[in-house]
Amino acid sequence: RNIHYIGQYNSRKNFPLVDDKLKTKKIAQKAGIAVPAMIATIQNQSEVKNLEKILEGHEGFVIKPANGSAGKGIIVIVSRDGEFFVKPNGERLSLNYLKKDISSILSGLYSLGGKYDVAMVESLVEFDPVFDNYSYEGVPDIRVVVYRGFPVMAMLRCSTKESDGKANLHQGAVGVGINLATGRPINAVQHDVPVSIHLDTKHDFSKLQIPHWEKL
Repeated sequence: RNIHYIGQYNSRKNFPLVDDKLKTKKIAQKAGIAVPAMIATIQNQSEVKNLEKILEGHEGFVIKPANGSAGKGIIVIVSRDGEFFVKPNGERLSLNYLKKDISSILSGLYSLGGKYDVAMVESLVEFDPVFDNYSYEGVPDIRVVVYRGFPVMAMLRCSTKESDGKANLHQGAVGVGINLATGRPINAVQHDVPVSIHLDTKHDFSKLQIPHWEKL
């Protein structure tokens, strides 16, 4: 895929724009594409001490590395319990834990090539109720692959208990192929193994219809 499609049909000078989630986000906003609201970006270790103030008033949010891959370094917080931050699976994290994760992000622990990185803090996305039965303790997402301006493939990524609320296939989320004409599922896989139901919610993927498909 990388060699025959991405490498062959895209200029190398544009690669840094999509390897960096922060740069990609700005491009998407300029194009009028809906993206999660940015709460803050943390670029230096000296800024980590301000995290408590940065998170004031935010019940749910996501921390992620701008140059990360495979879902590493991402923390999803859905609510608060006193001084603790609650993950989708109910695990409670301290403020110091979040600070350590951000410090690891800045040091390049999760970044492509191990280079120094930026931590992004984004608002938590609220998803359509139609996905309630197809995502476990997390937010699903839809990916449309565009070839020279034309949509050619699409997939839905559904979080699972194993993926810890992240819609990331490397972490154990389910990938569902979507029919471009109808917005309905074709096949689903988890760890490259075909599945017909979501193993946590027990709901049949064949019954799903993605809403607002024409707009997507």
